[in-house]
Amino acid sequence: MKGFQKPIFTFYLLAVFSFVGYAQQLPPIVKYPSSIYNAGNQNWMISQDKHQFLFFANNDGLLEFNGTNWNLYPSPNETITRSVKVVGDRIYTGCYMEFGYWVREANNKLKYTSLSDKIKAKIIDDEQFWNILNYEQWVIFQSLNQIYIYDTKTQKFSIIPSSKGILKSFQVDNAIYFQVANDGLFEIENGKQKLISNHPILKNNKIVSIFSTDEGLLLQTQYSGFYNLIAGNVAKFATEVDSEIASSSVYSSQQLSDKGFAIGTVSNGIFVISAEGKKKYHITQNKGLSNNTALSLFEDVDKNLWIGLDNGINCINLQSPIRSFSDDTGILGTVYTSLLHNGNLYIGTNQGLFYKNVLSDASFQFISGTKGQVWSIFAHNGTLFCGHDSGTFVVTTNVAKLIFSNSGTWKFETVPNQPNILLQGNYYGISVLQKVGNQWQFKNKITGFDYSSKYFEVTSNLEVYVSHEYKGVFRFQLDKSFSIAKNIFTYKTPTKGKNASLTQFNSNIYYANKEGIFKLNNQSKRFVKDKNLSAVFEKDEYTSGKLIVDNSNKLWLFSKNYIHYFTLSKLSSQLKENIIPIPASLTNSMLGYENITQLSNANYLIGTTDGYYTINLNDLSFKNYSVSISNISVNKLDEKIVNYSIKDEGVLAYDENNITFNYTVPEYNKYINAEYQFILEGLHDQWSEWSAKTSANFKNLPPGTYVFKVRAKIANSKPENLATYTFTINKPWYATNLLVLIYLLLGIVGAVYIHKTYKKYYREKEQKLIEENNLLLEIAALESNQQIMRLKNEQLSQDVDIKNKELAVSTMSLIKKNELLSLIKEDLKNNTEEGSKSIKSVITTITKNISEEDTWTVFKEAFDTADNNFLKKVKQAHSSLTPNDLRLCAYLRLNLSSKEIAPLLNISVRSVEIKRYRLRKKMDLPHEKGLVEYILSF
Repeated sequence: MKGFQKPIFTFYLLAVFSFVGYAQQLPPIVKYPSSIYNAGNQNWMISQDKHQFLFFANNDGLLEFNGTNWNLYPSPNETITRSVKVVGDRIYTGCYMEFGYWVREANNKLKYTSLSDKIKAKIIDDEQFWNILNYEQWVIFQSLNQIYIYDTKTQKFSIIPSSKGILKSFQVDNAIYFQVANDGLFEIENGKQKLISNHPILKNNKIVSIFSTDEGLLLQTQYSGFYNLIAGNVAKFATEVDSEIASSSVYSSQQLSDKGFAIGTVSNGIFVISAEGKKKYHITQNKGLSNNTALSLFEDVDKNLWIGLDNGINCINLQSPIRSFSDDTGILGTVYTSLLHNGNLYIGTNQGLFYKNVLSDASFQFISGTKGQVWSIFAHNGTLFCGHDSGTFVVTTNVAKLIFSNSGTWKFETVPNQPNILLQGNYYGISVLQKVGNQWQFKNKITGFDYSSKYFEVTSNLEVYVSHEYKGVFRFQLDKSFSIAKNIFTYKTPTKGKNASLTQFNSNIYYANKEGIFKLNNQSKRFVKDKNLSAVFEKDEYTSGKLIVDNSNKLWLFSKNYIHYFTLSKLSSQLKENIIPIPASLTNSMLGYENITQLSNANYLIGTTDGYYTINLNDLSFKNYSVSISNISVNKLDEKIVNYSIKDEGVLAYDENNITFNYTVPEYNKYINAEYQFILEGLHDQWSEWSAKTSANFKNLPPGTYVFKVRAKIANSKPENLATYTFTINKPWYATNLLVLIYLLLGIVGAVYIHKTYKKYYREKEQKLIEENNLLLEIAALESNQQIMRLKNEQLSQDVDIKNKELAVSTMSLIKKNELLSLIKEDLKNNTEEGSKSIKSVITTITKNISEEDTWTVFKEAFDTADNNFLKKVKQAHSSLTPNDLRLCAYLRLNLSSKEIAPLLNISVRSVEIKRYRLRKKMDLPHEKGLVEYILSF
């Protein structure tokens, strides 16, 4: 088994790289997933009104799209909306057990009116309305059981029942048809059913659509393809897709404006065929559709094909001058370069070099040996060169020969008057290719310049200019042998820049970066900013400075929202600008590596990250679209938004001064964006800049009358109309004219009153000043008295302090006296013989003197005088205190220690401590309260 694996794997790789998908170029497809329109996945029927707004019968209700905004209106009974039909100003819808119509109100929102409520008793249980048709004044609602014919003039109904079930109804020219299961095709005449044909083909095949032909009818069946019904005879109409749709189950079909047909299947996408049955496109999920099941098809007035899918909505721009080829497999990769050579289209990608016959829809074939990054393809004198990450290849149809492998090759340039010499920009400088005989070969590398040369140009005098993205612009002189770079000069201006490039156009060298586009002055050798070209990058439009010159001498540039090309003017030296409004976000081009190739006079190929698209300049025309205001919303500060009428002139309250306008152009082209310009007269003097933004918001508008105007354009087309809205913001009630007059009268009265009041005020003020001066004099006198009193008080305080000091001195004197007497007494006791009466008499006298009460009396009077009757206060607070207790309190008041108090009381220190303890108990002091602290607090 292992022996067979390698050959099989090798064959698989060859198959993959030899055939890269069906290379059919398809019209652009705009995808709208359910996440964008915020409704159900399935869309069962499509219709369009006179304003070119689209309506979809969606699983979640009626879905409206105005080209900018999606609005969902849930069905009245919250069931799936199966059918929709615009008739005049009404949008009729049908769903489960319910049908009716919607009418647009003044605020541009839709309001529903039920018709089925009038005949509720006649509706069969579990009935759903799958189709709606219109003929003159009648609107026909079709379920699988009955057909309800509503007369819009008389508002009456007639009903056509069917016991076997109605498969589908159709409107063709002035006739209404319907198919009954197993019975055939019927027509409604005079409100009655009439059998048209019960041919077996029509009885056994479900009819999907019926179209009118010159001879009769053309019937599209579910599995068997098309049949002609002419004068009752049924004949097969063969097409190129019969075998494919036979296994696909056709669910929907639509005849197109070119008489061709679009066929939607259940599992195989859609087919677009010509009126003759030739296949034009087969578009499936792997070729760009969002889903392979097409539930509904509709061609709008701009000939776009809308597809209601099982999962989303798609719009195919069938008339677009743009065709795209998308490689969903990833095998082809990002297209970096392309070239039409000898009838073959070559494309270089990050996966290698591929080719195919340009006139064929066959698949691209991989050129063996070129696997890897291709940077450029260049044709010179019949030889095709490929600049590759591996070096340089010479390509002959499907064979590539490597002739240079020393470095990767960016690009090639010819040398004036040297047909056998080519310069190639490499990763490490510039090298020379030379033709020897009929073979091109590597000659030499140019020494002295080793920087990467992605963009370079050569002048007629062999000056070389090189743009390096990270180092800037260089200039050097080539010698005649093309071997040495001399006089290398580095430009300080213009500066280096991301995605910058350099090219030669109309014999002038241009350099582009984010600062603008600069033209080389051939005399001064300096780059000068070209204002005309640099305008392309204004208003934050710069994404890439890539400059490309095509075979018709057009200069191409790419910006954020446009593709520009400049041509030489026939009547002046100024370049003529042409704009294609295709934004970079839609083209998927690789920034800095944008590429465009001229395939024919007007047809161009532009590479993208997943393939390429072609554009025909001759067919690139834009009609003028009508812009309309789709919504006006007003809100007060910090309150919810309220939709306002867009039909009548608005009158807003003064605090309803935050207003938003939404506007739209119903244009559905994938690659073309509408641009808008607005002005609010009464606030602005000039129109705004052109912008793709579809709303304008104004906040805190002052009272006044305003006129909002908006216009739109597509590319260079002129605005077709102005959408206007006039509104007035009223003044607040307190700023009306009547109140202003009242304010004026009140102002006059107030002025007179104020004048009188001021006169009175100044008289009173004069009197008050006099009184104040008198009062100040009195205050000054009082202050003098207060100063005298303060001085007296200070003197008294000083006297008290002196008294206290004297008392303290007196007390200390007593202490010293008693101490002295105690010492004498002790000495006499120790040194006197016992029995000496005179000595005993002295001792008695000393003892008596130490405890003399008169001394305490004198001290007490002095102490009370100095300390404001302290002893009386203590006695009042504690009536149980004895004179000795009061005496102790007085000594403690003087902050004397126990040792100092003992001589005064003629007791021991221990006895003083006992007295202090007893005193605390009498005063009933808590443990944490200090005795001295308490006494000092009096």
